[in-house]
Amino acid sequence: MAARPRKNNVKVPNLYPLFSRKVNKIYWRYKHPVTGKFHSLGTDEAEATAIAIEANARLAEQRTRQVLAISDKIATSKGKAITANTWLDRYWKIQDERLENGDIRPNTHKQKAKPVALLRASAGMKLISAVDVRDIAQILESYISDGQPRMAQVIRSVLIDVFKEAQHYGEVPPGYNPALATKQPRRRITRQRLNLDEWQKIFNIADANHQYMGNAMLLALVTGQRLGDISNMKFSDIWDDQLHVIQEKTGSKLAIPLSLRLNAINWSLRDVVVRCRDYAVSPYLIHFFRSTSQAERGSQVKSNTITMNFSKARDKAEIDWGDGTPATFHEQRSLAERLYEAQGIDTQKLLGHKSPNQTARYHDDRGKGWVTIAV
Repeated sequence: MAARPRKNNVKVPNLYPLFSRKVNKIYWRYKHPVTGKFHSLGTDEAEATAIAIEANARLAEQRTRQVLAISDKIATSKGKAITANTWLDRYWKIQDERLENGDIRPNTHKQKAKPVALLRASAGMKLISAVDVRDIAQILESYISDGQPRMAQVIRSVLIDVFKEAQHYGEVPPGYNPALATKQPRRRITRQRLNLDEWQKIFNIADANHQYMGNAMLLALVTGQRLGDISNMKFSDIWDDQLHVIQEKTGSKLAIPLSLRLNAINWSLRDVVVRCRDYAVSPYLIHFFRSTSQAERGSQVKSNTITMNFSKARDKAEIDWGDGTPATFHEQRSLAERLYEAQGIDTQKLLGHKSPNQTARYHDDRGKGWVTIAV
């Protein structure tokens, strides 16, 4: 015989048991806190509990939105600021419009999501004009102490933009930007640069395992382009004896002559393009030469696959990286800049940098090489 439930044993708000003597069963009901109407949930206590908890959560969220809307309306009517939550909703619509208009790249749009969510979670209920430096600093500190200074830099940069936009729309006073007042997180770079001898060791192993890896590494060194751009290069991008690249990160448009030759390895871009061609019809320069369980011959080799196989070849090369972390595929971009600079090529244009300062950072070998003293 089922025991009659005690009402005070039910800990979920708005969930009520109803004992039926006729069938000797307990039925569960949910009482809507606003209408007072009961809704039958059946005899399964666990299922009824889960439904009641979900209903309470949804009602609470709905009430919160209503309270925010009312508080924003009152605050606005009194000439005061709206809540951070409301401003972040508007800010995100602005970013959606910028993406749609081509003002920002998809990666930039995606990068803004986490910082916005963090500010919403930590200070969403505060008025946007009441969010202070401490609120931002606490968000940044959690990432700095967790050993993620680069992520902290991204968060700070996005939140600076959040308050810049708020200034433009008059939601905060001119110049009010608590994110800008925080200290810029310092990022100590430990990744080692790559020199030509190390590159050659990795290349020999990578090329022996996968021909497309040899092609990818040659393209990286001869063109100086980023991994994503190399993976996306197509034969149809070649016309007028030039390889045309629209950089994924910056949108910069480059036309690289096929005659460009990197003297340090004695390979021209034309030589590399010829090496990339295959009897299989493929639109991509970097493609699979054999069918595998995961890809067909001629299909594009994605960035993740190139990164993974580069790391495997690098580790097999057994290079001593000292106290730093091993070089990544991206380090070929820095090596290309240093080799071409010595050759007299305008590396700022080749790399697609908008300022010489960016190129100078790539030229820094981070203490890898020796400084020769002229006598």
